[in-house]
Amino acid sequence: MRDPLHGITLEAIVSQLVARHGWAEMGRRIPVRCFLHDPSVKSSLTFLRKTPWARKKVEGWFISEESL
Repeated sequence: MRDPLHGITLEAIVSQLVARHGWAEMGRRIPVRCFLHDPSVKSSLTFLRKTPWARKKVEGWFISEESL
């Protein structure tokens, strides 16, 4: 099976989720500081690249929406 994230950057994933749902919903679904307090794409990318469990949640959410 082909990797559903092939060719999609983490920045694109975060940006699309924020555009669709906003930071408040991001923080509600995945309650981490980078989504809840003074959120930005840059701070989120820094956190997600260092935190595999959170990155998996964000990527899983993105994949579930793309398959609809």
